[in-house]
Amino acid sequence: MAKTFRRVVTGHDEKGVAVVVSDADATHLLERENRPGVRLTNFWISDGTPAEYDGPEETCKGDFVLHPPGGGSVFRCVEFGPEDPEVMAKIDGKAAFADMGAGANVVEGARHPYMHRTDSVDYAIILQGEIDMLLDDSEVHLKAGDIVIQRGTNHAWANRGTQTCIIAFVLVDGVTSRDADASNAKGIPVR
Repeated sequence: MAKTFRRVVTGHDEKGVAVVVSDADATHLLERENRPGVRLTNFWISDGTPAEYDGPEETCKGDFVLHPPGGGSVFRCVEFGPEDPEVMAKIDGKAAFADMGAGANVVEGARHPYMHRTDSVDYAIILQGEIDMLLDDSEVHLKAGDIVIQRGTNHAWANRGTQTCIIAFVLVDGVTSRDADASNAKGIPVR
């Protein structure tokens, strides 16, 4: 596991010419003991929509949080090592997600300790390996090249195989259609 990702960020020089402003390994990482075998790497965080493409040259700073910023997005990869069922039986999923500011997002009493929900639309591409996406009472086996659009549902990722699975994610802050309709009817921006 522990893949290093090269991150190339473009921008413009003082004359408006397209240039590379950064070409280095991504360093905004999260690994922790209460989520064994999993490593998250952030590549870019946008704090609003439309995203500023001429803003700061570095956006991955500070605490590592699960959710995208309000009205924004986050681009990251997650590496899922094979799960050990004996270890998983003793895991406190709420504590693991609390480390990312999302302890309240864990589904209590779910069939997997990391079952959670985010208020976002998540675009996922399985880059390497295989993984099971668990939903409330069903699951889908995914392989490299498969794509998932996760729309604010309860879910967990379970690597029951023998090799590391790497998934690229873009999380986009979202709301339910009911919340959006209620805000729009009042003339209030959704976020």
